[in-house]
Amino acid sequence: MLTLAHVTFDCSDAAALAGFWAQALRRPVDPGANEHFATIGADEHGLTLMFLKVDEDKAVKNRGHLDLTADDREAEVKRLVGLGAAFQSEHDEHGHHWIVLQDPSGNEFCVA
Repeated sequence: MLTLAHVTFDCSDAAALAGFWAQALRRPVDPGANEHFATIGADEHGLTLMFLKVDEDKAVKNRGHLDLTADDREAEVKRLVGLGAAFQSEHDEHGHHWIVLQDPSGNEFCVA
């Protein structure tokens, strides 16, 4: 049986990026986080976010990304930008509206 265990983010500082996502998702960083490795949700049932330090910088658009939903998209986007996310673009296509942001390591994610 195949089970999804982690969504993994490459980054230059695992603890720092985990800190951003912990604030964004209002979930704590798991104990033991450091600049090389960190997780959110490892002790919970379900999906764990994992952050791993890599030497190379991000060079191209993510082929996979997180899609988040919000009751108040505008307020959440403003909050996320205040935490360190960067606005990338806004889209309204095929009956769907979403905003693309980048986390502090440049990983794209959407808020719909």
